[in-house]
Amino acid sequence: NLVKLNSSEIEEVLPLQIIGRIGCLSHDMSYVVPISYAYDGECVYARTYEGLKINLMRKNPNVCLQTDIMENMANWKSVIAWGEFKELTETSERNEGIQKLLARKISGIASETVQLSPVWPFASSEYSEEIDGIIFCIRLGEKTGRFERSEYHGVSG
Repeated sequence: NLVKLNSSEIEEVLPLQIIGRIGCLSHDMSYVVPISYAYDGECVYARTYEGLKINLMRKNPNVCLQTDIMENMANWKSVIAWGEFKELTETSERNEGIQKLLARKISGIASETVQLSPVWPFASSEYSEEIDGIIFCIRLGEKTGRFERSEYHGVSG
């Protein structure tokens, strides 16, 4: 039974997840790519390196984020949000974004793209010098979501 999430339910999903997919569009090219992120109630923060998604977001800062909680194919929640990309280049903004990324609750096993520094999850107070890459945020505006909840009875054989 597919049902629409209300705004408070959407706000419960976004901070619980750390992986989302962003959709970027520039002229005749669209691109969807997963990111690890932190959400503070207004913005999604992420780190990346030079490449296609950054080039596309710099050309067109209007992006889309999708994330979901999937228990199984009959029980899930999905959120889509639209927002505006901003590269955080000033030291104070960049450090604030890094602090939000460091505050995420992540399992002990994480890929290099999630680990912000060689000493992750620990960091000094001098984030700008220690942590490389591009820190950016997406200020979210419109959000929508759906969920399905049903009893799973399995397939009899």
